[in-house]
Amino acid sequence: MLFRSPRKGASFIDFIESLPHIEAANNLRAVVDAIVRARDNDRPVIWGMGAHVIKCGLNPVLIELMRRRVITAVVLNGAGAVHDFEVALIGETSEDVAAGLDDGSFGMVRETADGLNAALGPVLEDTPDAGFGGLVGRYLNTHGAPNLAHSLMAQAANLEIPLTVHVAIGTDICHMHPSADGAAIGRATFNDFRLLATLLSDLSGGVFLNVGSAVIIPETFLKAFTVAQNLGASLNDFVTVNMDMIAHYRPGQNVVIRPPQVGGSGYNLLGRHELMVPLLAQAVAE
Repeated sequence: MLFRSPRKGASFIDFIESLPHIEAANNLRAVVDAIVRARDNDRPVIWGMGAHVIKCGLNPVLIELMRRRVITAVVLNGAGAVHDFEVALIGETSEDVAAGLDDGSFGMVRETADGLNAALGPVLEDTPDAGFGGLVGRYLNTHGAPNLAHSLMAQAANLEIPLTVHVAIGTDICHMHPSADGAAIGRATFNDFRLLATLLSDLSGGVFLNVGSAVIIPETFLKAFTVAQNLGASLNDFVTVNMDMIAHYRPGQNVVIRPPQVGGSGYNLLGRHELMVPLLAQAVAE
């Protein structure tokens, strides 16, 4: 149970194996084992996440896991799509919210909003069954955004990995602009909800992770999980994981506790994203 003394020059695997066999360290091992076992058995690993993971600069870590086919599907909230779009467009993201409230300039960057809203236009025209994530990924690749290599949506499209985006209208800056079309946003994100329910219907033996989303992804996951069960999925032997900086009610209930009661196991891994996500990724790689 004791942690082995640190030594200079130890490898990463030495470090992981030196962790005490207790509580959080055991949970980390269990999650790593579940991911590796799922992929060894050709079962899905679905990575849901909030925007802060992207703001921490972790897209390259996740894209590498996508390239290695460790992550088989990605699930974003609307803010995640906004920040990923800006990474593709200008190589960085975020703004000073407080500074823009006084004069009403917060969220009024035209390029982000108009680009995202334009990407959704085809859902009301020639591709009515297309999802939000797929439409934006295709738009970024078609328009040759400068930083495509670091965009989850663009790379998911290139790698043919499903990426869904789940939006609550009024929560994202692109909804504040004249170019926003509620019908297009609603249809595109609803199509992605249907896609997520389809993906979850095959979750048996797989893993679902919610990383840094306190509300939207946990709520969407629970409803899509229910749809899958209602249509006869009979899910079992799956693992759910919540990774966040602090414990929140909805991820705890909707990801870690309630679905595993159907036939799986749930784990909480608490810690800063910029530490925990690379730690988990490297442990899986080892």
